[in-house]
Amino acid sequence: MAGRLYRIGVVGASSLAGKELADELGESPLAASNVVLLDDDEDAAGQVTAAGEEPAFIQKIEPETFDGMDFVFFAGDAEAAKGHWQEARRAGASIVDLTYALEAEKDALVLSPWATEAIGTARRTPDLKTPAVIAAHPAALMLALVAGRLNGRAGIKSLAATVMEPASEHGRAAMDEMHQQTVSLLSFQALPKEQYDAQVSFNLLPALGENSRVKLAQTGLRIRTQFAQLAGDTLPPMALQMVQAPVFHGYVALLLVELDRPATTEEVEAALQGEHVDLVGDDGEPPSNLTAAGQEDIMVRVTGELEDAEKGSRFWLWLAADNLKLAALNAIACAAELRKLRPSGKVQ
Repeated sequence: MAGRLYRIGVVGASSLAGKELADELGESPLAASNVVLLDDDEDAAGQVTAAGEEPAFIQKIEPETFDGMDFVFFAGDAEAAKGHWQEARRAGASIVDLTYALEAEKDALVLSPWATEAIGTARRTPDLKTPAVIAAHPAALMLALVAGRLNGRAGIKSLAATVMEPASEHGRAAMDEMHQQTVSLLSFQALPKEQYDAQVSFNLLPALGENSRVKLAQTGLRIRTQFAQLAGDTLPPMALQMVQAPVFHGYVALLLVELDRPATTEEVEAALQGEHVDLVGDDGEPPSNLTAAGQEDIMVRVTGELEDAEKGSRFWLWLAADNLKLAALNAIACAAELRKLRPSGKVQ
């Protein structure tokens, strides 16, 4: 992608995901491109922020905003993506959706180039009929990549995962409420529950309140569905339990894999080695949402179900990843796939 300069729009640039994406674009092969930061929010328009190391203004979306753009990333509010993606597409831009607003659009494609490469399936690639690419959910990406790489060497019989959800996955409002709940609990005050309709501070929950704006079950369904879309027929279906964790940032997941044949822990680790995976042995600090913060790789620790057994067929994989960074890097990898459709600069 470094061979040509592009004009790139980031819609939702004031959001957590938008800020992370703008920073990663500044460090990517697209760093020399013209990145335009956009937002529908009146309060965000005019703010000074940064795209990589360069200062930038967030601009209000206008009718002519998308003219001449090669790529448009939607990283903020789902309603903004629904409201503007057709404008961007008509202007000739390739669309990458990080909000999941376009999942139901006909021929839209859920994509993670890293995961599909690890799984080894026939690559699901966009074509000229693809209206938009949905960057795969970071938890679906991390589970599919690790499971795919292990399956290629050992063969997987069954998969079950527990995924710990951080507040940052649902934006600043969710993070603010978790913070306010913490402050309120320590000062013996009533808890704000507008976002979660439950106490999430100092708590672990498999479900949230009936009136919660954060839809934990919906996120779980998305992860399962996208995992299946990335895996195709190569991996078995994955059983999944979502848990709302009292943390601000970073996904942590516990994955139980049952292999087709017995293996040693060393053999499982050897199968997982490669790009985008950072293996952490027993002598290192275990993967966590804190150790994963700011890291580009998925951190993995492998433990046999029976630690004193020389070989076994079941293994626990403890995974951790920076959800915002992983989502941003995957979105840029998706843009690299879309770039192959732009030999003349426009998708017809």
